[in-house]
Amino acid sequence: MKSVCVYCGSSPGNRPEYADAARALGKALVENGMSLVYGGGKVGLMGIVADAVLEHGGSAIGIIPDALMQKEVGHRGLTELHVVRNMHERKQMMADRADAFIAMPGGVGTFEELFETFTWLQLGYHAKPVGLLNVAGFYDGMLGFMSHAVQEGFLKQVHADLLRVADTPAALLAKLADAPRVRVDKWQEHRDET
Repeated sequence: MKSVCVYCGSSPGNRPEYADAARALGKALVENGMSLVYGGGKVGLMGIVADAVLEHGGSAIGIIPDALMQKEVGHRGLTELHVVRNMHERKQMMADRADAFIAMPGGVGTFEELFETFTWLQLGYHAKPVGLLNVAGFYDGMLGFMSHAVQEGFLKQVHADLLRVADTPAALLAKLADAPRVRVDKWQEHRDET
């Protein structure tokens, strides 16, 4: 892995653990020789992780829609800053530039990005590992809901297991590095039934 796309909040959250984890992730990326690919913001956890990467001499690549750049939330001190037309272009460019994905705590945008990338992995559109940095148990409820979806027959355990989860950056980066790079074929069993 040479680059990791990080999805996270444009707010810092209410607990200091979130900002601490963002700083630790930025440092860990640099220590492992990885570039940061992210949404290009200077605010919230987004800005904290980017600043940590830059502080430790790493490469931070931001991709931000013009509408958000116009609101002056873009980080102008990055290694690269790409201003694109819309969110679709942003997400595609982020996915194309990354070798793996990590979601930190965040809001609806972070959830949407995580699940879109996770869906692409489940459908075999890419074979890049997807991870969840579960800082201070932030995602415990969501992980419980995913287990419920498995129990109810809407998510297969083999697909749920594709999401790598850890509560520290070092542990998560290790899990992502060890993840097999194979394309999943969600629909194979349906073809086998015909």
